[in-house]
Amino acid sequence: MQVRTTPSFRRSVELLHADQKADLDRAVHYILSNPAAGHARNGDLARVRVYKFRLVSQLALLAFEPSAVHDVIVLL
Repeated sequence: MQVRTTPSFRRSVELLHADQKADLDRAVHYILSNPAAGHARNGDLARVRVYKFRLVSQLALLAFEPSAVHDVIVLL
């Protein structure tokens, strides 16, 4: 499975500290192993899923768009 990122996601990751990046990496690995993780959005965002995880001591949301056809996950 391939992981792609949007430019806004990459800019957000640049601002994170090392321990926060480690938590984010764990969340991404979990999503890769379980693409149905998180909750699906409604309406126009029906193709987007959101996964809640702990980023050090804060609750964070990771939006992603799984594509079963191309075996790709796009991190938003």
